[in-house]
Amino acid sequence: MNTTAPAQAASTGEVALRVESLGRQFAGVKAVDGVTLSVSRGARLGIIGPNGAGKTTFFNMLSGELKPTSGRIEMFGQDVTRLPAHRRVALGLGRTYQVTRVLHGLTVRENLTVAVHGLSRSKLGLLRSWRAYRRQMEQVEELAASFGLENRLDVLAEALSHGEVRQLDVCLALALKPSILLLDEPAAGLSPAERVDIRALLNRLPPELTLILIEHDMDVLRSAVDEIAVLHHGEYVARGSVAEIQQNELVRELYLGKQAEGAELPKETALNAGTESGGGLV
Repeated sequence: MNTTAPAQAASTGEVALRVESLGRQFAGVKAVDGVTLSVSRGARLGIIGPNGAGKTTFFNMLSGELKPTSGRIEMFGQDVTRLPAHRRVALGLGRTYQVTRVLHGLTVRENLTVAVHGLSRSKLGLLRSWRAYRRQMEQVEELAASFGLENRLDVLAEALSHGEVRQLDVCLALALKPSILLLDEPAAGLSPAERVDIRALLNRLPPELTLILIEHDMDVLRSAVDEIAVLHHGEYVARGSVAEIQQNELVRELYLGKQAEGAELPKETALNAGTESGGGLV
């Protein structure tokens, strides 16, 4: 069924992203079911839900990698519903994935260089001028320094810790200076110390950047987002501040069951701690 969006917190300023009655079916099964929401420029929105809730399917439609069965997607007032992924990138959309897209055979510097130039490694020598090349190398070093990787620039990505790979993944997404950034479980699989680093990284994101974050770790969400939206069986069922969502009776029931009345959401919000797959109901 198509659901009416829950009441949203009042916001001011330009709407960066708006979705209306967005839906996706797989073989007749509704993975995302009539989601309607908007996110203002510079807002930080977390998305939670049990595994199978439709979170990654929702992200795949936002990024243009999956066509919706129904509904509409707008970026800064422009209808992008049928635009391919690369056109949305050109309009200012960046994204990371549950499975990192870091190039493990390249160094950190080379990964960032490829991202900044938008070129394959074989074409890096074809830059038109030494001045342009130097400026772009400065951009690579500035980006690395902004996120704590300045001392790892000449290290192969395959030699990085899992947490450093996640940091690099976010840097790669930021290389093209997106206006909207979608992060898909950046803290997944990280140690407690690495999660502290990811929280610090998220807090250093540019204030004008619109962030939409899928995450199971409530500590990460608490430090990184202003609001949380909840998906369940593909439907949009709640939205509010972290504190409001933690105290929401419906949300607690969805995660913990009726017998857990009055209980707090666990730090790891997912019913299953495993990673959601890229196909089907996720």
